[in-house]
Amino acid sequence: MTRISTFDDWIDLLKQWQEDIGLDQELVERYMPGYQFEAKYGELPTNEITFGEFAGERKWEKVLEIPDQRMRDAVLNMVVYQGDTEFASNEQQRFLVNNAPTEYDLASLVRIMVEETRHGYQMCHLMIKQFGEDGKIEAQKMLERRAYGKKNRLLNAFNDDVTHWLDFFAYTNFMDRDGKFQLTMLSHSGFAPLAQSMGPMLREESFHMGTGVSGLKRIAQAGVIPVELQQKYYNKWFSGSLDLFGTDHSSSAQWAYAWGIKGRVDEGKTPEAADREHLNERARGQFYDEARKTVEMVNSVNPSATKLFVPDMRFNREIGEFKDQRWSVDGRRLTEDEWSAYAPSVLPNAEDEATLTEYFKNPCWIAPKGKAAA
Repeated sequence: MTRISTFDDWIDLLKQWQEDIGLDQELVERYMPGYQFEAKYGELPTNEITFGEFAGERKWEKVLEIPDQRMRDAVLNMVVYQGDTEFASNEQQRFLVNNAPTEYDLASLVRIMVEETRHGYQMCHLMIKQFGEDGKIEAQKMLERRAYGKKNRLLNAFNDDVTHWLDFFAYTNFMDRDGKFQLTMLSHSGFAPLAQSMGPMLREESFHMGTGVSGLKRIAQAGVIPVELQQKYYNKWFSGSLDLFGTDHSSSAQWAYAWGIKGRVDEGKTPEAADREHLNERARGQFYDEARKTVEMVNSVNPSATKLFVPDMRFNREIGEFKDQRWSVDGRRLTEDEWSAYAPSVLPNAEDEATLTEYFKNPCWIAPKGKAAA
């Protein structure tokens, strides 16, 4: 395939990608009239690097100002992975435009898909404008990978289809919340264009998370889908979200911090010295606490005596210290045989999907917007 040479060439690929995933442009025009993709670079609270070995120095405005090729490669890698998740999420959610429960939900979905596309657009703009030929190659590959069919998106959690709206609301609450954490950590970056990209993306991301919490509350409030079935989708996407924080004792996280490329979520807001060996674990723990609070919000409108919860940190992990270990949602160690019998009771399976299809035929399976979303 001919390689792109300009950003306009990449825009042509973007248009083809949009057609491939099936997001009808008439829907976009209906719910976001006049919307135009654009790169947005926000203001920074400081022009100084605030952590790591280069703390106190001026942020780098151009890639070639970054003092080491390894550091430049690390920044490009972070941009690539962030952009890949943005396009992948659209591909995962492509079926949902056909079965939205309400007009409000369809409008919310279209907005989320358009904004996630803009976030991918932002990352590719950064690659093409800042990283020369390497950036152009990576920006093109971004639109050639697929979360479906080839299933070759860079992170495994972004290769699973989101086929219905319970799936979607759990996804946007947990997976997009991980996105918020990643964007916040990058907002402290010593590479100014990357840090400047994060503010506008975070403002848009807040709507995506809010849609997730609101939707989960509306499902719980309706009381049609059994809590035990709702819980399986919490288990699925929450455990997947934990993996997105990366490996434990991560050397790449240590170097990213030392080089001033990626900070902590609360960088500059805590007197706590950075424990560089456990940066991913710390962020994962903070995410766990925040996610648990969102489930408490859902339970505040859940009429059932059975309450929803976030599973144990070790449950269903594929990355990190607990990879290949078997743990129950309440923290019990399981053998492989025990897990095989246990997993269908706590993770979605084909029978659950069929059961949900029947529940979705009930027009009252989700409460109206406003009843439970406050």
